[in-house]
Amino acid sequence: MCDAAGAPLVYTPHDFRRMFATEAATGGLPVHIVARLLEHANINTTQAYMAAFDEDLVRNYRVFLDRRRAIRPEAEYREPTEAEWREFQQHFQARKLQLGECARPYGTPCQHEFACIRCPSLRLDLAARPRLVAIIDNLKDRIREAQLNGWLGEAPGLRSSLDKAVQKLVSLDRTRDRQPPGPVNLGIPTIKDS
Repeated sequence: MCDAAGAPLVYTPHDFRRMFATEAATGGLPVHIVARLLEHANINTTQAYMAAFDEDLVRNYRVFLDRRRAIRPEAEYREPTEAEWREFQQHFQARKLQLGECARPYGTPCQHEFACIRCPSLRLDLAARPRLVAIIDNLKDRIREAQLNGWLGEAPGLRSSLDKAVQKLVSLDRTRDRQPPGPVNLGIPTIKDS
């Protein structure tokens, strides 16, 4: 392909990201999903990528919603009652834990009776690492105490909690290590005479 002056077009990998974003959004994919696919933290970055007018985005998103609503049960789109809304909000308040958040689906009970350290639904917050280390140390102390006092029924449960806590610590460290590095300060450039 050539441009208007007859010169061959040159594409960079970034051009293909822009083309994908434009085609996906104008083809009906919601812009917030396009942002997620491009791994943008801010939807405004995605919108800047796209060679589409906001009116096009709104129109395509409305078409997407109309198609979705046509295939979903009508009862899903009614306004919730005050009691339903309050229950929904309380569920998410109850999910906030000291170590992170509980990822169990809305409307499901806690199967682990708040033994969250053992629960696979616990999503740890990276900032909770010191607290998790303290919990592991405390579990080790409690296991030693149970063994010293002959509390044979206590030790296996504590060991189970310790094993799960250590697994969560390893997982948390892996997640932390995969985090993209922050900005690098390159300093102020200096110009030297040659």
